[in-house]
Amino acid sequence: MTLDQETREALRQDFDSLVPPSPVDRRAFVAGSLSAGFAAAVAPSGDLLAQVIRTDAQGLTAGDISIPVSGGQLPAYRAMPAGKTRAATILVVQEIFGVHEHIKDVCRRFAQQGYLAIAPELYFRQGDPGKVTSVPDLMRDIVAKVTDEQVMADLDAATAWAAKNGGNPDRLGVTGFCWGGRITWLYSAHSPRVKAGVAWYGRLTGPTSPQNPRHAYDIAARLHGPVLGLYGGEDPGIPLTTVNEMKTRLAAGGKAAKASEFVVYPRAPHAFHADYRPSYRKDAADDGWKRALEWFRAHGVA
Repeated sequence: MTLDQETREALRQDFDSLVPPSPVDRRAFVAGSLSAGFAAAVAPSGDLLAQVIRTDAQGLTAGDISIPVSGGQLPAYRAMPAGKTRAATILVVQEIFGVHEHIKDVCRRFAQQGYLAIAPELYFRQGDPGKVTSVPDLMRDIVAKVTDEQVMADLDAATAWAAKNGGNPDRLGVTGFCWGGRITWLYSAHSPRVKAGVAWYGRLTGPTSPQNPRHAYDIAARLHGPVLGLYGGEDPGIPLTTVNEMKTRLAAGGKAAKASEFVVYPRAPHAFHADYRPSYRKDAADDGWKRALEWFRAHGVA
Protein backbone atom coordinates (compact mmCIF):
# COMPACT_ATOMS: atom_id res chain seq x y z
CA MET A 1 0.00 0.00 0.00
CA THR A 2 1.54 3.33 -1.04
CA LEU A 3 1.33 6.46 1.11
CA ASP A 4 0.27 9.85 -0.21
CA GLN A 5 2.55 12.85 0.24
CA GLU A 6 0.38 14.53 2.88
CA THR A 7 0.28 11.35 4.98
CA ARG A 8 4.06 11.00 4.75
CA GLU A 9 4.47 14.64 5.76
CA ALA A 10 2.11 14.23 8.72
CA LEU A 11 4.09 11.23 9.93
CA ARG A 12 7.37 13.08 9.45
CA GLN A 13 6.07 15.87 11.68
CA ASP A 14 5.13 13.33 14.34
CA PHE A 15 8.54 11.69 14.18
CA ASP A 16 10.32 15.04 14.30
CA SER A 17 8.35 16.01 17.40
CA LEU A 18 9.82 12.97 19.16
CA VAL A 19 13.47 13.76 18.58
CA PRO A 20 15.84 16.36 20.01
CA PRO A 21 16.61 19.40 17.83
CA SER A 22 20.38 19.06 17.57
CA PRO A 23 21.83 16.82 14.81
CA VAL A 24 24.02 14.94 17.29
CA ASP A 25 21.11 14.20 19.61
CA ARG A 26 18.92 13.21 16.65
CA ARG A 27 21.52 10.70 15.47
CA ALA A 28 21.79 9.23 18.95
CA PHE A 29 18.02 8.96 19.18
CA VAL A 30 17.67 7.16 15.85
CA ALA A 31 20.54 4.82 16.61
CA GLY A 32 19.35 4.13 20.12
CA SER A 33 15.74 4.31 21.24
CA LEU A 34 14.13 3.98 17.81
CA SER A 35 16.12 0.84 17.07
CA ALA A 36 14.41 -0.68 20.09
CA GLY A 37 10.98 0.21 18.73
CA PHE A 38 8.53 3.05 19.23
CA ALA A 39 7.81 1.85 22.76
CA ALA A 40 11.30 3.06 23.65
CA ALA A 41 11.04 6.12 21.45
CA VAL A 42 7.99 7.42 23.33
CA ALA A 43 9.56 6.80 26.75
CA PRO A 44 10.99 10.13 27.97
CA SER A 45 14.61 10.33 29.06
CA GLY A 46 17.23 12.90 29.96
CA ASP A 47 16.03 16.50 30.19
CA LEU A 48 12.52 15.51 29.10
CA LEU A 49 11.90 13.70 32.39
CA ALA A 50 11.60 17.03 34.21
CA GLN A 51 8.61 18.14 32.14
CA VAL A 52 6.63 14.89 32.13
CA ILE A 53 3.35 15.01 34.04
CA ARG A 54 2.72 11.94 36.18
CA THR A 55 -0.80 11.43 37.47
CA ASP A 56 -1.08 8.74 40.11
CA ALA A 57 -3.99 6.36 40.42
CA GLN A 58 -4.80 7.08 44.06
CA GLY A 59 -8.57 7.01 44.49
CA LEU A 60 -9.02 5.57 41.01
CA THR A 61 -9.85 2.26 39.42
CA ALA A 62 -7.28 2.17 36.63
CA GLY A 63 -5.70 -0.44 34.41
CA ASP A 64 -5.93 -2.54 31.29
CA ILE A 65 -9.20 -4.09 30.17
CA SER A 66 -10.42 -5.99 27.12
CA ILE A 67 -13.61 -5.45 25.13
CA PRO A 68 -15.25 -8.10 22.90
CA VAL A 69 -15.33 -6.88 19.29
CA SER A 70 -15.40 -8.31 15.81
CA GLY A 71 -12.02 -9.92 15.27
CA GLY A 72 -11.15 -10.59 18.90
CA GLN A 73 -10.69 -8.75 22.17
CA LEU A 74 -10.01 -5.03 21.94
CA PRO A 75 -7.35 -4.04 24.51
CA ALA A 76 -7.95 -0.71 26.25
CA TYR A 77 -6.85 1.34 29.22
CA ARG A 78 -9.54 2.57 31.61
CA ALA A 79 -9.38 5.01 34.53
CA MET A 80 -12.27 6.25 36.69
CA PRO A 81 -12.99 7.30 40.27
CA ALA A 82 -13.14 4.19 42.46
CA GLY A 83 -16.69 3.18 43.25
CA LYS A 84 -18.31 5.82 41.07
CA THR A 85 -21.34 4.92 38.95
CA ARG A 86 -22.95 6.73 36.03
CA ALA A 87 -19.71 8.63 35.46
CA ALA A 88 -19.50 10.93 32.47
CA THR A 89 -17.36 9.18 29.84
CA ILE A 90 -14.47 10.44 27.73
CA LEU A 91 -13.08 8.40 24.84
CA VAL A 92 -9.36 9.18 24.62
CA VAL A 93 -8.10 8.48 21.11
CA GLN A 94 -4.42 7.62 20.73
CA GLU A 95 -1.66 9.35 18.84
CA ILE A 96 -0.19 7.64 15.81
CA PHE A 97 2.16 5.75 18.16
CA GLY A 98 -0.64 3.92 19.99
CA VAL A 99 -1.76 3.78 23.63
CA HIS A 100 1.46 4.40 25.52
CA GLU A 101 2.07 5.87 28.97
CA HIS A 102 1.29 9.48 28.02
CA ILE A 103 -2.15 8.50 26.72
CA LYS A 104 -2.77 6.45 29.86
CA ASP A 105 -1.77 9.43 31.98
CA VAL A 106 -4.30 11.58 30.11
CA CYS A 107 -6.94 9.02 31.07
CA ARG A 108 -5.93 9.32 34.72
CA ARG A 109 -6.08 13.12 34.48
CA PHE A 110 -9.68 12.89 33.30
CA ALA A 111 -10.48 10.33 35.98
CA GLN A 112 -9.17 12.68 38.65
CA GLN A 113 -11.75 15.16 37.31
CA GLY A 114 -14.53 12.62 37.87
CA TYR A 115 -14.73 11.01 34.42
CA LEU A 116 -14.54 7.44 33.23
CA ALA A 117 -11.82 7.74 30.59
CA ILE A 118 -11.08 4.92 28.19
CA ALA A 119 -8.37 4.62 25.53
CA PRO A 120 -8.81 1.64 23.19
CA GLU A 121 -5.88 0.15 21.27
CA LEU A 122 -7.23 0.94 17.81
CA TYR A 123 -4.38 -0.79 15.93
CA PHE A 124 -4.66 -4.11 17.73
CA ARG A 125 -5.69 -6.13 14.65
CA GLN A 126 -2.85 -4.74 12.56
CA GLY A 127 0.03 -4.88 15.04
CA ASP A 128 1.83 -3.30 17.97
CA PRO A 129 3.45 0.05 17.11
CA GLY A 130 5.64 -0.29 20.20
CA LYS A 131 7.56 -3.07 18.48
CA VAL A 132 8.10 -1.33 15.15
CA THR A 133 11.58 0.05 14.52
CA SER A 134 11.13 2.24 11.44
CA VAL A 135 8.72 4.95 10.34
CA PRO A 136 8.01 3.38 6.91
CA ASP A 137 7.23 0.04 8.56
CA LEU A 138 4.89 1.70 11.05
CA MET A 139 2.94 3.38 8.27
CA ARG A 140 2.95 0.54 5.75
CA ASP A 141 2.32 -2.40 8.05
CA ILE A 142 0.02 -0.87 10.64
CA VAL A 143 -1.35 2.66 10.22
CA ALA A 144 -2.20 2.46 6.51
CA LYS A 145 -4.20 -0.75 7.10
CA VAL A 146 -6.44 0.69 9.82
CA THR A 147 -9.79 1.64 8.32
CA ASP A 148 -12.01 4.43 9.57
CA GLU A 149 -14.92 1.99 9.56
CA GLN A 150 -13.02 -0.31 11.93
CA VAL A 151 -12.12 2.60 14.22
CA MET A 152 -15.70 3.87 14.42
CA ALA A 153 -16.94 0.38 15.31
CA ASP A 154 -14.27 -0.07 17.99
CA LEU A 155 -15.10 3.29 19.55
CA ASP A 156 -18.77 2.26 19.54
CA ALA A 157 -17.76 -0.91 21.38
CA ALA A 158 -15.72 1.08 23.91
CA THR A 159 -18.71 3.35 24.48
CA ALA A 160 -20.99 0.36 25.05
CA TRP A 161 -18.47 -1.23 27.44
CA ALA A 162 -18.23 1.98 29.45
CA ALA A 163 -22.03 2.20 29.73
CA LYS A 164 -22.10 -1.28 31.30
CA ASN A 165 -19.14 -0.66 33.61
CA GLY A 166 -19.81 2.53 35.50
CA GLY A 167 -20.21 5.06 32.70
CA ASN A 168 -23.15 7.24 31.74
CA PRO A 169 -24.04 6.72 28.06
CA ASP A 170 -25.91 10.04 28.03
CA ARG A 171 -22.77 12.01 28.90
CA LEU A 172 -20.20 11.09 26.27
CA GLY A 173 -17.25 13.12 25.07
CA VAL A 174 -14.33 12.30 22.80
CA THR A 175 -10.84 13.73 22.58
CA GLY A 176 -7.80 12.71 20.58
CA PHE A 177 -4.29 13.77 19.68
CA CYS A 178 -2.65 13.92 16.23
CA TRP A 179 -3.98 10.77 14.47
CA GLY A 180 -6.64 10.73 17.19
CA GLY A 181 -7.46 14.37 16.56
CA ARG A 182 -8.66 13.49 13.07
CA ILE A 183 -10.65 10.59 14.52
CA THR A 184 -12.26 12.95 17.05
CA TRP A 185 -13.81 14.95 14.21
CA LEU A 186 -15.01 11.79 12.45
CA TYR A 187 -16.47 10.16 15.56
CA SER A 188 -18.28 13.34 16.53
CA ALA A 189 -20.11 13.05 13.22
CA HIS A 190 -20.53 9.27 13.47
CA SER A 191 -22.09 8.83 16.90
CA PRO A 192 -25.29 10.62 17.92
CA ARG A 193 -24.30 9.97 21.55
CA VAL A 194 -21.37 12.39 21.41
CA LYS A 195 -22.17 15.59 23.26
CA ALA A 196 -18.82 17.27 22.58
CA GLY A 197 -15.34 16.64 21.26
CA VAL A 198 -11.88 18.18 21.64
CA ALA A 199 -9.50 17.60 18.71
CA TRP A 200 -5.81 18.27 19.34
CA TYR A 201 -3.90 19.05 16.12
CA GLY A 202 -5.72 16.46 14.01
CA ARG A 203 -5.44 16.60 10.23
CA LEU A 204 -8.50 18.17 8.60
CA THR A 205 -8.15 17.10 4.98
CA GLY A 206 -6.08 14.98 2.63
CA PRO A 207 -6.37 12.42 -0.15
CA THR A 208 -9.07 9.80 0.29
CA SER A 209 -8.76 6.04 0.02
CA PRO A 210 -10.88 2.95 0.71
CA GLN A 211 -9.42 2.96 4.24
CA ASN A 212 -10.01 6.70 4.77
CA PRO A 213 -12.91 7.73 2.52
CA ARG A 214 -13.65 10.99 4.35
CA HIS A 215 -11.87 13.65 6.35
CA ALA A 216 -13.00 16.37 8.73
CA TYR A 217 -13.80 18.70 5.82
CA ASP A 218 -16.31 16.19 4.50
CA ILE A 219 -18.27 15.72 7.72
CA ALA A 220 -18.02 19.25 9.13
CA ALA A 221 -21.69 20.03 8.59
CA ARG A 222 -22.92 16.81 10.21
CA LEU A 223 -21.44 16.92 13.71
CA HIS A 224 -23.64 15.57 16.50
CA GLY A 225 -21.66 17.41 19.17
CA PRO A 226 -19.62 20.59 18.84
CA VAL A 227 -15.85 20.17 18.58
CA LEU A 228 -13.14 22.39 20.00
CA GLY A 229 -10.06 22.31 17.78
CA LEU A 230 -6.73 23.02 19.49
CA TYR A 231 -3.99 23.63 16.92
CA GLY A 232 -0.46 24.97 16.64
CA GLY A 233 0.36 27.98 14.53
CA GLU A 234 3.81 26.53 13.76
CA ASP A 235 2.59 23.07 12.72
CA PRO A 236 3.76 22.76 9.08
CA GLY A 237 1.78 19.55 8.65
CA ILE A 238 -1.53 21.36 9.24
CA PRO A 239 -1.48 24.70 7.41
CA LEU A 240 -3.66 27.44 8.88
CA THR A 241 -5.36 27.69 5.51
CA THR A 242 -6.95 24.31 6.24
CA VAL A 243 -8.08 25.52 9.67
CA ASN A 244 -9.71 28.57 8.05
CA GLU A 245 -11.42 26.40 5.44
CA MET A 246 -12.73 24.15 8.21
CA LYS A 247 -14.17 27.18 9.98
CA THR A 248 -16.03 28.10 6.80
CA ARG A 249 -17.45 24.61 6.44
CA LEU A 250 -18.52 24.50 10.08
CA ALA A 251 -20.29 27.84 9.75
CA ALA A 252 -22.38 26.39 6.92
CA GLY A 253 -23.37 23.30 8.90
CA GLY A 254 -25.88 22.32 11.55
CA LYS A 255 -26.23 23.51 15.13
CA ALA A 256 -23.30 21.51 16.52
CA ALA A 257 -21.08 22.53 13.61
CA LYS A 258 -21.87 26.19 14.13
CA ALA A 259 -21.10 25.86 17.85
CA SER A 260 -17.63 24.40 17.14
CA GLU A 261 -14.57 26.56 17.71
CA PHE A 262 -10.83 26.69 17.09
CA VAL A 263 -8.01 27.94 19.27
CA VAL A 264 -4.68 28.35 17.48
CA TYR A 265 -1.54 28.83 19.59
CA PRO A 266 0.70 30.99 17.38
CA ARG A 267 4.07 29.71 18.59
CA ALA A 268 3.11 26.09 19.17
CA PRO A 269 4.30 23.25 16.92
CA HIS A 270 2.64 19.92 16.29
CA ALA A 271 2.21 17.74 19.41
CA PHE A 272 2.48 20.68 21.81
CA HIS A 273 0.50 18.78 24.47
CA ALA A 274 2.81 15.73 24.43
CA ASP A 275 4.90 16.32 27.56
CA TYR A 276 7.24 13.42 26.76
CA ARG A 277 8.44 15.05 23.52
CA PRO A 278 10.68 18.02 22.74
CA SER A 279 7.64 19.55 20.97
CA TYR A 280 5.88 20.12 24.33
CA ARG A 281 4.88 23.71 25.03
CA LYS A 282 3.71 24.02 28.62
CA ASP A 283 1.75 27.27 28.27
CA ALA A 284 -0.22 26.05 25.26
CA ALA A 285 -0.71 22.58 26.77
CA ASP A 286 -1.96 23.94 30.09
CA ASP A 287 -4.31 26.39 28.41
CA GLY A 288 -5.60 23.71 26.05
CA TRP A 289 -6.27 21.31 28.94
CA LYS A 290 -8.18 24.00 30.83
CA ARG A 291 -10.22 24.80 27.73
CA ALA A 292 -10.93 21.11 27.11
CA LEU A 293 -12.36 20.64 30.61
CA GLU A 294 -14.42 23.80 30.27
CA TRP A 295 -15.68 22.68 26.85
CA PHE A 296 -16.92 19.37 28.17
CA ARG A 297 -18.62 21.09 31.10
CA ALA A 298 -20.26 23.72 28.90
CA HIS A 299 -21.68 21.14 26.51
CA GLY A 300 -23.19 18.74 28.99
CA VAL A 301 -20.58 16.01 29.25
CA ALA A 302 -19.46 16.66 32.84
